Amino acid sequence: MPRTRPAAEHLCAMNAKGFVLLRGILKPQQIEDVRAAIDRLEPIHWDYQGLVDDHYKCVFNRDPFWLDYLDLPDVIELAEACLGADCHVIGQTAWRSHPGFVGGELHADYLAMELPESLLADPTFELPMQVCTAHLYLDDINVDLCPTLVVPGSHRAGRKPHPGETDWRGRNAEPVLCEAGDVLFFRSDLWHAGSRNRTTDRSRYLLQVHYGRRMVAQKFSPYLHFAFNPEVLAAATSRQRRLLGEHVASEYD
Repeated sequence: MPRTRPAAEHLCAMNAKGFVLLRGILKPQQIEDVRAAIDRLEPIHWDYQGLVDDHYKCVFNRDPFWLDYLDLPDVIELAEACLGADCHVIGQTAWRSHPGFVGGELHADYLAMELPESLLADPTFELPMQVCTAHLYLDDINVDLCPTLVVPGSHRAGRKPHPGETDWRGRNAEPVLCEAGDVLFFRSDLWHAGSRNRTTDRSRYLLQVHYGRRMVAQKFSPYLHFAFNPEVLAAATSRQRRLLGEHVASEYD
């Protein structure tokens, strides 16, 4: 696989399209290891194992194994380019989506504020990002295996999609078709959606990492009862500890 483009080039794509697909980030052994680790997870707190999907939150706190997936090469450089060198992690979620999984409607995860579309239509105006998500794909994704749907450029809508809305300025949601080990990195104001698992015998494995600016709060479930795993903190590098929230003092600390 060819190496990905520099973070600065990817940053241009994030401002223009709202997303970038990073190819070949995870190696075959990493893919195998993460899939096996997801299979070993048991639900705690607000996790669930359902009929058609399984969802595990804050997996970084389960075991030091997950730390290396917070700051993968090329991914972390792009996160820092988008959100600042002092950005941190606001979530790491593991999913299994089984045959029959439906997915979600077109949505945007988070908008700091609504803005007039006329302002965002100016190509010289770049709307700062507040939150970004990395989708680490652990399967080859085709049209039948839950591809993520994205509407290119829709972060410039200045709002979330209305119920039932399926396009922005005539652009419909497009499936992101990719290979195991690829990473979709997108901004939280991009319109996107999940989609169905139409296969009869395959489950899609996915690891999400959510990054936020320094001033975006880390809200780890179960919130007031959350406590860091000492084994995880002991194993973390200085960069990983910063991603987990070990910041230098700032104006509001």
